[in-house]
Amino acid sequence: MSILIDKVIYSSRALNAPLEVVYQAFVNPQHLKNWWGPEGFTNTIHEFDLQPGGKWLLTMHGPEKGNYENASVFKTVEPNKLVAWKRLSQPLFDMEVAFEALSPSKTIISFRMIFDSGEACNKMTPFVVPKNEENFDRLERELLRMLENKNS
Repeated sequence: MSILIDKVIYSSRALNAPLEVVYQAFVNPQHLKNWWGPEGFTNTIHEFDLQPGGKWLLTMHGPEKGNYENASVFKTVEPNKLVAWKRLSQPLFDMEVAFEALSPSKTIISFRMIFDSGEACNKMTPFVVPKNEENFDRLERELLRMLENKNS
């Protein structure tokens, strides 16, 4: 599900995994690199200092060509609840990833992308909304691997 309100793009998905597992898929770079970004992308995470003021530096490698450098600084880290950061590379926006347990085995993850202007938000919406869904698809596959490994 995606919603556009003024300067915010909001995307969320209910996942069939416990809250702690979904959170670990994000905060553990060994898992994060497997699902972050649209279909076909791979990631090299150079730095992931998960604390307020800590840096997140990664290179996203496109499926056909191109390497996309991403730099961000974490603003908020509330374990199993919220991770927020400010992007330092284009496109500029603040990002909030929230985690909420629906039941012991189901979790909602949400992305809140906050732009400086409605114009910047509107420019990114046609690209971002479907790519966030691809990101959630990739996360679901990573969660399946994590749960299979946990149960084997």
